[in-house]
Amino acid sequence: MEETYKRIKGMRLLALAVLAMSFWSCKQQASSESDVVLWTPYNDSTEVAANQDHENSRMRYKLIQSKVLDKNDVFRPLYEEVSAVTNEDYEKLKSLILKQDILGLQAAVASGNLTYEEIVLFYLKRIYSYELDNSTTLNTVIALNEKVVEEARLRDKERREGNHPIYGMPVLLKDNIGTEGMNTTAGALIFQENSAPDAFIVRQLKARGALILGKVNLSEWAYYLCDGCPVGYSAYGGQTLNPYGRRVFETGGSSSGSGTSMAAHYAVAAVGTETSGSILSPSSQNSVVGLKPTIGLLSRSGIVPISSTLDTPGPMTRNITDNAILLDAMMGKDPEDKSSVGKDFGKEWYKGLSYNELKGKRFGVFSNLMEGDSIYRQTVEMIRREGSEIIVIDPPRVPLDGFLSILNLDMKEDLPAYIAQNINNKEAIRVKTVADIMKYNLQDSLTRIPYGQGRFEAVVSDSTSAEELQTIKKKLEEDTRAFFNTAMDTHDLHAILSINNYHAAYAAAAKYPALTVPMGYKLSGEPISLTFIGKQFEEPKLLRLGAAYEKVSKVRKTPENYK
Repeated sequence: MEETYKRIKGMRLLALAVLAMSFWSCKQQASSESDVVLWTPYNDSTEVAANQDHENSRMRYKLIQSKVLDKNDVFRPLYEEVSAVTNEDYEKLKSLILKQDILGLQAAVASGNLTYEEIVLFYLKRIYSYELDNSTTLNTVIALNEKVVEEARLRDKERREGNHPIYGMPVLLKDNIGTEGMNTTAGALIFQENSAPDAFIVRQLKARGALILGKVNLSEWAYYLCDGCPVGYSAYGGQTLNPYGRRVFETGGSSSGSGTSMAAHYAVAAVGTETSGSILSPSSQNSVVGLKPTIGLLSRSGIVPISSTLDTPGPMTRNITDNAILLDAMMGKDPEDKSSVGKDFGKEWYKGLSYNELKGKRFGVFSNLMEGDSIYRQTVEMIRREGSEIIVIDPPRVPLDGFLSILNLDMKEDLPAYIAQNINNKEAIRVKTVADIMKYNLQDSLTRIPYGQGRFEAVVSDSTSAEELQTIKKKLEEDTRAFFNTAMDTHDLHAILSINNYHAAYAAAAKYPALTVPMGYKLSGEPISLTFIGKQFEEPKLLRLGAAYEKVSKVRKTPENYK
């Protein structure tokens, strides 16, 4: 790859001259790089109209394209760097990068067949190719790190033995995670100039040498703004689309951009956040691996919150090994997060995951899912054939009374605390409370809240007392843990198997980890995933089980139009 690397370096100026003919539906040339038009807005009314009869009411969109985000502002700064990658270079890099996990990429770098700069440029080329074409855009990448190529070159110069595997790997972040040099919008227009500092997990990633490639779209305010609205929509970023079926399948939310970007191979890894299902859902809908960790394993400091009780960031990747590596890279004790535990799973615990077997493992499976979902049933039978013991369970019904009050009351307190502690430019962002944001939104409801703000209204109006809230939290945690523990302890289970985010609220209230892994595709082509649920801080066990399942299932496919 040394020859390819030199060619990339040498062709930047030439590529600028021929960009209009060879580069992604660029509409016009300009006299200087600062004026180059890489993207032109389009009329999305035909697409919106085509979705008005969609069987899923949440996919009857009011708009797809953002009304405020100019993609030229996002993509111009790295234009020269990316335009130097020829199609021939890209195809060579693709053969070395596309199907590799992190350990494979690191081996290629160590052998001299790849550089970190080439890895970054490969993913940027893909992002530019698909996201600047209105017929393929997923409205996923809404900010790029303008220094990422320069930083990759520095990683190449400073590479040495003993670095964490995340070193030099380009990572995308959900846009509610604080990142210096890129605004942290949470998808909301009031936060479009929120220049917040690095979140704790971002500092951890950078300390281990990761490259922050950019920020991705999300369901606005982590899907705690509007009722019954499309997942993956934000006023700032527009409507995120699913690469397995644009405007056909939901993206899942709220970490919609993290899921879609992984499915389309826009980076090595992505970080999402979850309160209840916001990692599990988009991971499942986009056929990628998503881990919702135990509350406290990863810090929440510097992340725009819903609930300090239930929020957590988590890794989203295309395979188990990468998921474990990204998780490890973000871990650490954070004194600013009262729930942070500083758990240590041991040195390089993430290695050797592919050697795990299903033989001798004991899994609990839900009776109603066995009866109602053929893919789940077939998957369970495959796991049984691999030597696992399957125990059909029918847990008692556990009402989740008061669950939304946890979110309402926490957000009412936690969002103002975030604003006070993290927003640097308070002159531009003149709000302090959820009620203030609601008033701001009402000044231009068509642009700022086209689907309303029903959940914000519930936050403001929830009259649950502090004493009642503590009672709700305690009861829900006890009841949901019993929901899982009764079966786990009675039958000595290694894990309970669910589908997608079906039991996300139970795992959330119990503060238990959940790992979702691609399970297959429905007849329509929509992805579906198998979800492993365990007890607190059993992430290594879940990842070992997921790796054993991944090894025998081998079902994940790259979306047809994003290969």
